[in-house]
Amino acid sequence: MYKKAIASENRHTSLQAIMQKNIAYALKEDIGSGDITAALIPAYQKATAHLISREQAFISGIPWFNAIFKLLDPKINITWLIKEGDMIEKNQTLCVLTGFTRSILSAERCALNFLQFMSGITTRCRYFSQRISHTQVKLLDTRKTLPGLRSEQKYAVRQGGCYNHRFGLYDAFLIKENHIQACGGLRQAIEKANNKRKNQEIVVEVESLQELKEALNYRTTRILLDNFRIIDLCQAVLMTSKQALLEVSGNIDIHNLVEVAETGVDFISLGSLTKNCQAIDFSLQIIKK
Repeated sequence: MYKKAIASENRHTSLQAIMQKNIAYALKEDIGSGDITAALIPAYQKATAHLISREQAFISGIPWFNAIFKLLDPKINITWLIKEGDMIEKNQTLCVLTGFTRSILSAERCALNFLQFMSGITTRCRYFSQRISHTQVKLLDTRKTLPGLRSEQKYAVRQGGCYNHRFGLYDAFLIKENHIQACGGLRQAIEKANNKRKNQEIVVEVESLQELKEALNYRTTRILLDNFRIIDLCQAVLMTSKQALLEVSGNIDIHNLVEVAETGVDFISLGSLTKNCQAIDFSLQIIKK
């Protein structure tokens, strides 16, 4: 599913196009009719600035950072000392910017917002993925993202070594309890999905071992186990016996992540990968000559 989500994202609107749209909106939102404080500085004045990290993290969002400065002023030069996805240390200089002082200051906040936000997600994902690197489990994000910034968040998830679940409601069927009730039963829901699908994957959510057994009877190829206890997850793996891929969600955090992964399931989906992240602290400093 995660591969299809990436393909779906790229098919409908390219990541580059989404990035350009979002950074243009961010600059318009922030600058509005003009940066009145930057206007205090002579228009001809130039400066050199250093981007410095204030904590250890994994960097993500460099293309957005660059694009914001280039959109506002194509003459700004940015020299990176690290690359996308690298681990960075506290007080490390990450890049050097040179150009007109007004432009650097006007673009600073928007550029940092994307960088700190996306680096926070990547850092969290890298930490989670490293905890279960001894297993075959893939960690998936969810649709619990900020409106308008889903592409950025899912990009940051991938940079952190995790994977994308479906990008939206259009690229996979996820049949939950309410869908089953509204369709008149699990069999009816699966049949309707099979009749309507256009290469989309069909995933069925179950909340008990009995529901899992029923889903397997309908030859469901991917089943989402919602809020299962560890003992029941182990039993589910035995019951399934590779008949279907198993995904787990609900009440999973860093404290029980390894235990869940070691049950032998295929995927763990975590809304917290995108909605519970702490932004990374960066500072952009004008260097005195």
